[in-house]
Amino acid sequence: MKISKNTNHKEESISSKENQRRSFIKKAGLGGLSLASLSLASAAEQVDYVSQNVNRNSNPSTLKITDMRIAEIGGDVAFRTPIVRIYTNQGIVGHGDVRDGAAKEYALFLKSRLLGENPCNVERLFGIIKQFGFHGRQGGGVSGVEMALWDLAGKAYNVPVYQMLGGKYRDKVRVYCDTTVSKDPQEYANRMQARIDQGYTALKMDIGINLIKDIPGAIINSQDASYNPYQYEYRSYNETKHPFTRIQITDKGIDLLMEYLDVMRSKIGYDIPMGTDHWGHFGVNEAIKIARAAEPYNLAYVEDIIPWQYTEQWKEITLASTTPTQTGEDIFRLEGGFEELITTRSVDIVHPDPNTAGGILESKRIGDFASKHGIGFMHHHAAGPVSFIGCVHSAAATENFMWLEHHAVDKKDWENLVTGFDGPIVKDGYVTVPDKPGLGVELNEDMVKKYLIKGEKLFAPTPEWDEIRSWDRLWS
Repeated sequence: MKISKNTNHKEESISSKENQRRSFIKKAGLGGLSLASLSLASAAEQVDYVSQNVNRNSNPSTLKITDMRIAEIGGDVAFRTPIVRIYTNQGIVGHGDVRDGAAKEYALFLKSRLLGENPCNVERLFGIIKQFGFHGRQGGGVSGVEMALWDLAGKAYNVPVYQMLGGKYRDKVRVYCDTTVSKDPQEYANRMQARIDQGYTALKMDIGINLIKDIPGAIINSQDASYNPYQYEYRSYNETKHPFTRIQITDKGIDLLMEYLDVMRSKIGYDIPMGTDHWGHFGVNEAIKIARAAEPYNLAYVEDIIPWQYTEQWKEITLASTTPTQTGEDIFRLEGGFEELITTRSVDIVHPDPNTAGGILESKRIGDFASKHGIGFMHHHAAGPVSFIGCVHSAAATENFMWLEHHAVDKKDWENLVTGFDGPIVKDGYVTVPDKPGLGVELNEDMVKKYLIKGEKLFAPTPEWDEIRSWDRLWS
């Protein structure tokens, strides 16, 4: 009985204090509280009053992951991109993109490793899931989840992601853009000029043997030769690594390719940096031919002219010409990927895609390591606007950053997939670094629904991925 009475007394005391607190806050809210009356209030009441405008949307120390779901978009708005949404016990959600063209299962596989965890422990959770990423599109799951974790952590602490990376080096991030290809050199140059007229100050053009493959005498052992070099092979030209196609480019072919660069420079001049990509599949000797022939046109770089794995061959190309070399969009992480390219100075510029490289923090680590060795640093990107903004935070927080790729200039609804920006995301060739919590954007669900892949539902439940069914430890 005594216990019961004491309990009742305690409950009445708590109730009385709560009523007093509410009365105090009500008076304060009505503006009827003076400094004198504040000084007479209890310590608890004073704390309640002075902290009434503090964000209480999240309690970071008790935040837990409760679910992960996917909405996969594509078509006229972007390359096929699975959008990750991570849910928590406090109602806030975080978003990231799986790499364009990658499978959503790369992310969903990670769900069982994250349920019940605090998303604010981004680096620790990355340590758990990183073993399930790899080069190319296989890095997309780990990278997309990492971005969603940063989005959640920023929202929980009410700060932008770049601030959690140590702050920013720039308020605006410079972007470069592609344009659509034309076999007519003059028309191609006109399209480049149109990009400049839109405000872009760095460009890239796709130029390669596909533009001249139907011209007699330009390409030896072409995939389109009448005798079809691949008719008895188990793999196509596109699936054959560059050194093994045995394609050669004749002097005539080199002259035809250089005509595109000559007309382009004659049109846009030499003030604008111009990079090149998609040269074709051929070996190191042909790559050196191209790099040397392009020297008069002062290209910003030749990108992925051979596969990134051939470090020694990249160094051979780099040393053979003054045309800068660049690779990296398909590399996962610093260790086991970028580290060797950078330490051996095999390329002039590294070009990670944060959607493959391991996410926002790993991309910053790559940039910082490149800076230490005097190597340039850019970002590739070809997915949705959520991860594009994730790239902006990584770029803002890395000292030696150059340019971020914008691959959706002509996709009118691409920017409409998200909300939170005043005006366009990209303006006059730059992106203003968001100062809102997390990544700084939220999804426009109506627009996401419009571009869902056929048969896909908007963030449908994924209970089949809730349970771990393997032993993940990599050592005995």
